[in-house]
Amino acid sequence: MPLQAEPMEMYRRHIGAHAWHSLRHRPLARNLFYGVFILVCIYLLHRTTFPRAALPLTGDGFGKPVVRPPQAWEESAAQVRRAFLHAYHGYERYAAPHDELRPLSNNYSNKFNGWGVSVFDSLDTMLIMDLKNEYTRAVQIVKKTEFSLPKAEFAPYFETVIRYLGGLLSAYALSGNKLFLDRADELASKLDPIFNTTSGLALFGVNPTSGTTIGPEIGILAEIASLQLEYTYLAKLTGKAWHYNRASTLLKAFENAELRLTDGMLPVRWNLTTAQPHDAHLSVGAQADSAHEYLLKQYLMTARTDKASLKMYLRATTHIITNLLYVSPTRHLLYVTDHKIDKDGNKYPSHVFEHLSCFLPGLLALGAHTLPLDKLDSLGINLDDIDGGELFGEARRNHEVLSRYDLRKIHLWAAEGLAQACWLTYADQPTGLGPDEVVMKTSESKKVWDAQTSQWRARTRGLLWMDAMEIWKKSGSRGAPPGLEDKKPITYEKEGRGRRSDRDYALRKPGHLLRPETVESLYILWRATGDLKWRERGRQIFQAIEKEAKTPSGYASLRSVDVSPAPLDDNMPSYFLAETLKYLYLLFINDDPIPLDQWVFNTEAHPFPVFEWTRNERELFGI
Repeated sequence: MPLQAEPMEMYRRHIGAHAWHSLRHRPLARNLFYGVFILVCIYLLHRTTFPRAALPLTGDGFGKPVVRPPQAWEESAAQVRRAFLHAYHGYERYAAPHDELRPLSNNYSNKFNGWGVSVFDSLDTMLIMDLKNEYTRAVQIVKKTEFSLPKAEFAPYFETVIRYLGGLLSAYALSGNKLFLDRADELASKLDPIFNTTSGLALFGVNPTSGTTIGPEIGILAEIASLQLEYTYLAKLTGKAWHYNRASTLLKAFENAELRLTDGMLPVRWNLTTAQPHDAHLSVGAQADSAHEYLLKQYLMTARTDKASLKMYLRATTHIITNLLYVSPTRHLLYVTDHKIDKDGNKYPSHVFEHLSCFLPGLLALGAHTLPLDKLDSLGINLDDIDGGELFGEARRNHEVLSRYDLRKIHLWAAEGLAQACWLTYADQPTGLGPDEVVMKTSESKKVWDAQTSQWRARTRGLLWMDAMEIWKKSGSRGAPPGLEDKKPITYEKEGRGRRSDRDYALRKPGHLLRPETVESLYILWRATGDLKWRERGRQIFQAIEKEAKTPSGYASLRSVDVSPAPLDDNMPSYFLAETLKYLYLLFINDDPIPLDQWVFNTEAHPFPVFEWTRNERELFGI
């Protein structure tokens, strides 16, 4: 029997098939059913025949209308601005010029080179919020920072690029202050020995003083493939071909990689000598997330000229939608997970749903907002370009599954369903803040014979979203697509903890690390769709942050979202200033200072402008 057969049958039973069978043998219940059915038909006829007038209202996140005039949203934006000032002033008082504030002990930590990462990460937030005094003081720290480390220490390349280099480049884009560009160029030069590998792909870390490097031969996707935006934009600003070559080497390696087993999607681990995949573990969460994000954003930033990146994005999202999206059995939550593929093509999903994966709804919404997904031929792209014949395994079959639908709608529906599940993991908690990881409930596991190990293995079975979509389509597409129905949170008091399976998930990592991914997606969905419920849900999250995470000197991560007041951890990540508060501010402000068709955000929420290559640049960089 196919792996998905029983979950599909479960879904059918849930929507009525099993109930109808039982009614045939119970006359009284059958008559009651007929009566209720007639009343429902009358109610629906009334609703469709006499539609209500549209109201200029927002939603409270639960489907209830709430009046919220523009000035109320401006006040919410002002509250976020005050939150940033509270956090940054605490950092200045107790931690600057070190990396991050410890908001419980009023001390500091140096996890990211000790160069003042909170300053570099916050520059563009200050510019967007028009915080002149803080910005002026920050500029002085940027001037004095020495990009050096003791002999035995190494700068983690990925974090240094997205936080320091990205922060400098976006600050230059917003201010025009050449100091930031000069320092960005200097930093890139000091980091450059990181590429001293056979393939030209980056190692893990580099000492910027001596040029010595550190790192295993097997690299992590997110760490080697989250530099294209920064280096391409830096090449544009400086005219230096070697900056451009660092990004183009990576993209060429991906174009030439053997991706048959993963249907064209980039796996997590890579051999830095051969520039080939080391495994077939596919994920959009930790160790992979930003690499997929940069495929679309590289295409958009270069004024839609980098078609190779666009094709890789389309292959990745096609595999994600057809193979990594599932629907939970009771609440029908749409979630994304990772899976490992063995050499025979068998897939083993973990059904772990990560907070880090909650950037994906925003990415899909951005793609639906900016790409002609149902008119790709207008971009000069056809099915063979994307699927490559048999070069990418079952990529063509996956694409044909999606071709039965309006592709833009599928991407947007996936974005909306995923964003709702991400938000519900917040709204379900007593704190109103989401856990770092949950394990989703599935139907019972099935034992399958593993010929490689000569033993039986448990294999959990979930309902793929596209299988649920097929059932929905065959039933006449009645109601909202699977996973998109608005749902109310399920919040338990202490004495009710035994019923948590009703939520369709269990907490795996209960901490909340002030991460930005969910509010990032809410912001993009608000700008892309205009649906006010995303704005309102962001407002609820901000209120929860104020209630649970605020300390006298800043904001602290939560050890557990399951108890209110929450126990706190003594750290305030720089990305809270760079990303979380910035996205909330942009979600609430009525103006749109960073339009999505004119700017792209790097994975640390640093905005870079969309640009076009000149003829001379094309010749210089070999474009």
